[in-house]
Formats: sequence, structure tokens, C-alpha cells
Amino acid sequence: MPYLAIGLWVGWGWWRHAPAALWAAYGVISVVCFVLYAVDKHAARRGLPRTRERTLLLAGFAGGWPGALLAQRWLRHKSAKAEFLAKFWGTVGANLACFCWALS
Repeated sequence: MPYLAIGLWVGWGWWRHAPAALWAAYGVISVVCFVLYAVDKHAARRGLPRTRERTLLLAGFAGGWPGALLAQRWLRHKSAKAEFLAKFWGTVGANLACFCWALS
């Protein structure tokens, strides 16, 4: 599933000549999203207040899902919770639909 999402995102963006500013925005939001996941992972280990799942999902929907995917893989955070993953992939699908629509 991750490779399909990334392939659609990059392929459609390349085919439709997405502006560099859009790719840059995805990059910035992805870094922010990765940091949110890392902070939440740290808080989970230390018993500190956690980042709300809604915040993580919103950051992913806003374009940070590539960073969230990296965080799920590299940090092994939020990668096994089925309910969260179902919502996460829903937000990825919604973001990709908006991305494709905006470039069409």
C-alpha cells in the first residue's frame, strides 16, 4: 500500500507538472509530521502527555503523510494499531484525491 500511494503521488505530480512550491510544501509538512510522530514516540516511552491521534491524522491529511510513513517505518510508531492505520490510510487517500484533483 505505501508504494502504491507514493507511486500515485509522484507519478501524477510528474505527469501533471506539479509546481516546485507544491513539492516543497509537501516536504516541509512531511518533516513537521515526522517530528510530531517522534515527539509522540518519546512521550509514550517516558509516560509524558501524548500527541492526539487527531493531530497526527490531520498533519498526514495536510500533506505530511510521506513523513508519517517514514516515522511509522523508522521509528516503529503507530505502525501496528489497526484502527489508527485504517484512519491514516483514509486520510492518505483523501489527500491523494485532493492532490490529483488540484492538478487536473
